[in-house]
Amino acid sequence: MSWNRSFSQPVSLPSGLPARTLRDAGEFIKKLPKLERDRPEWRAAIYLLIEAAEDRLLALFAHIGITRAAELYVQREASQRTPKQCLH
Repeated sequence: MSWNRSFSQPVSLPSGLPARTLRDAGEFIKKLPKLERDRPEWRAAIYLLIEAAEDRLLALFAHIGITRAAELYVQREASQRTPKQCLH
């Protein structure tokens, strides 16, 4: 198992720090709140990370999974910060 495998391109994470390795991505995911981590997109990203670390999958697929989960996370965070318009 190699958590030190590098992505061909760093993964942009919502924290602002890019994940350069599988370990970096895993460490970011471990810091997410449990409710967030349990969302289907993060569970898929975790699965892809483990598969890549165990050399059963290209790191590219883990990159795609993490990127997609991070995009959805950022969208949810932005929508929670946007004030709701009142209907009268």
